[in-house]
Amino acid sequence: QVQLVESGGGLVQAGGSLRLSCAASGRTFSSYNMGWFRQVLGKEREFVAAINWSAGSTYYPDSVKGRFTISRDNAKNTVYLQINSLKPGGTAVYYCAASFNRGWLSRFRTEEKYDYWGQGTQVTVSS
Repeated sequence: QVQLVESGGGLVQAGGSLRLSCAASGRTFSSYNMGWFRQVLGKEREFVAAINWSAGSTYYPDSVKGRFTISRDNAKNTVYLQINSLKPGGTAVYYCAASFNRGWLSRFRTEEKYDYWGQGTQVTVSS
């Protein structure tokens, strides 16, 4: 069993930045690939970033490329999401997820690839 706990969310002005953290406990953190998703109220959850188990590879959709950066520290059992240039209307709940699956990171843009999820952290963007 893997437990994931996100933190770092909050209220930020449009154009600002945040760094989200996701702390993992349970099975060996360095064994699994990690992803971040976001969900706007009333909409489906959307993939925003993935990183492989060794931090040697990352993947982003075009919608966030250049603004979001995913990283991980396996010694601290933590994955991070740096969000820059937050946009008006960007209010969402951000979730981290863990996957024991292997393969090209481009395949990790769907929820079905992930085995464990955190409870989410709210990011509110004010205009």
